[in-house]
Amino acid sequence: MRKLSMALLAGVALVGCGTDLQSENEQIVSNLVKAGFPADDIMVVDNAVYVGLDAHVTLEASEEMLQSGEGSAEQYRTTNLVGTTVTKICVNPTSTFNSYTRLSQGLDQAIANYNSLGLRITFARGPTTGCTANITATTMSGAGGSAGFPSGGKPYGTINIGTGLNTYSVDVNEHVITHELGHAVGFRHSDYYNRSISCGGAATNEGASTVGAILIPGTPSTTTVGASIMNSCFRSTETGEWTSSDITALNYLY
Repeated sequence: MRKLSMALLAGVALVGCGTDLQSENEQIVSNLVKAGFPADDIMVVDNAVYVGLDAHVTLEASEEMLQSGEGSAEQYRTTNLVGTTVTKICVNPTSTFNSYTRLSQGLDQAIANYNSLGLRITFARGPTTGCTANITATTMSGAGGSAGFPSGGKPYGTINIGTGLNTYSVDVNEHVITHELGHAVGFRHSDYYNRSISCGGAATNEGASTVGAILIPGTPSTTTVGASIMNSCFRSTETGEWTSSDITALNYLY
């Protein structure tokens, strides 16, 4: 198994001035703690704040989490979702991303995964026209990925995919890219309450949070190895295809 988040060691660079950016990150961390995320689930890597190891949280997204009054029973989503004004999400790969054959093929198959379900949102590979929201697909080192949660009714604007995945099958690339796009439209890890289910090792709870991990009706509150594309960690044998609970969750939300 490989952790989806292992590539975070390389980090994601954000533009900003030292003091101002530090202050902003401190506010994000404070907001997340108030929202119910445990402090040991929050990390700052290269001046970016993450929860669950691979989900980047912006200041705006953290403030929206505080404003919501929704509760949780315990597949899971954030309070932040893609609004109804978004109908066509264009995923725009960088030239470097396109230079990795299996990453590029995996992106096409990930887009096809979402479009196969007849959701109110569709995905398209950019550049193209008619986009009501855009996501940049870029690369990072390692064999994993990272993204973030929606804010302002828009999906998170970037997915970062590890170039080390080019040595894995196209299906594994499809799985990881589908997973990171899932975060971008508001999904948390299906095993957030015990990452050892898919990752092995000691049991680690990302934190239920009364606003950050909302059980999606019709889906199980627990998961098993291979039971969801949104499990924290992936295997080298992944098919990249939706499971029944993934489909139920997507149809309920979108």
